[in-house]
Amino acid sequence: MQSSLFSVRGKRVIITGGSKGIGLALARGFCEAGAEVTITARDPHYLEQSRQALAKINPHVRAQPLDVTDIHAINTFFANQPAFDILINNAGTEHVCPSLKMTESIWDQIINTNLKGSFFCARACAEHMSPHGHGVIINLCSLTSEVGVPGATPYGASKSGLLGMTRALSSEWAKLGIRVNAIGPGYFKTEMTDVFYQDEQWCESMLEKIPMQRFGELDDLIGTAIFLASDASRYMSGQVLYVDGGYLASI
Repeated sequence: MQSSLFSVRGKRVIITGGSKGIGLALARGFCEAGAEVTITARDPHYLEQSRQALAKINPHVRAQPLDVTDIHAINTFFANQPAFDILINNAGTEHVCPSLKMTESIWDQIINTNLKGSFFCARACAEHMSPHGHGVIINLCSLTSEVGVPGATPYGASKSGLLGMTRALSSEWAKLGIRVNAIGPGYFKTEMTDVFYQDEQWCESMLEKIPMQRFGELDDLIGTAIFLASDASRYMSGQVLYVDGGYLASI
């Protein structure tokens, strides 16, 4: 019974931003768990490289280009797919910049990718989930959903908005059988965050604030995602699980 509760075998999973970083790690985890995985990203080159790597685990993994800032592309994409059981809204971007020097184009790029894109992916996916009476949506929030980080105002705004969106959609779509939860990663080294980890002083300072005394490894997120996607969390909705080594609990 316990193993079946956590099973995602045969479930149709789509992961946006699935060609790199957290998205690729989650795709690998779901492939290993026997799910039918589709990854999307803007760059066809990286997307195909990632598909080939994942195909060594599951030869049926699929990859399709998708720009989540293009609402028409989102609607067209989901209209031409069979209904997914699970959507993981992972596509995101960041640009560290002092707020007094923030430009409209940087603001729009981050908000449109992280928040607006996630909402319209969720809406398009939910339209196809609702006739079946079930579905799971997992949004990738952040520590900045809870705390302020200098130089990351639009990113924090987008991730705080994503937390609010998670709660609102969970309330609205529960009657459709759709659960909406979120994961809040702590400090994980990815291509997007690598600039921070090149600063030894920053690394030392940050490690002192993390009770577990280490940065996250991408595999640390897989179990949380599978839990939220499976029947083991069937009575959970509107929640965010922070995977942060105890950081938020200690500040």
